[in-house]
Amino acid sequence: MAGDDLGSLLGGLLGSGNGSSGSNILGALLSALGKQGGDGNNPLGGLLDTLARSGLAEQKDSWVGTGANQPVTGTQIQHALPDETLRQVAEESGVTPDKAADELAQVLPRVVDKLTPDGQVPAGLDELARQQNQ
Repeated sequence: MAGDDLGSLLGGLLGSGNGSSGSNILGALLSALGKQGGDGNNPLGGLLDTLARSGLAEQKDSWVGTGANQPVTGTQIQHALPDETLRQVAEESGVTPDKAADELAQVLPRVVDKLTPDGQVPAGLDELARQQNQ
């Protein structure tokens, strides 16, 4: 799936308002994760695995699950993501790494929740797009 398509998908999930900023930062994050190895077709799964391994499993599980979403802070995001990934996201989004982490902390719980409506992580970006277009 092309980056523009991913950005459009994320923007639609976030709605108008701060959607463009949030979709840009999330698109940059998923793109950076896809470029750094792992399953390039499922950067969402890779992101969630990274968060879980970094001590945010409880928060991640709340976003994927059907209950209330637990919050996360920018500081927690900074500690969870590799420095290079956060720098890449910040550069692509035109913000500082601190600002990128803060923005991700605001939008990740909501977007992951919307991307996993049945409590299951989609197998890949193509499946994400199909789910959202139904």
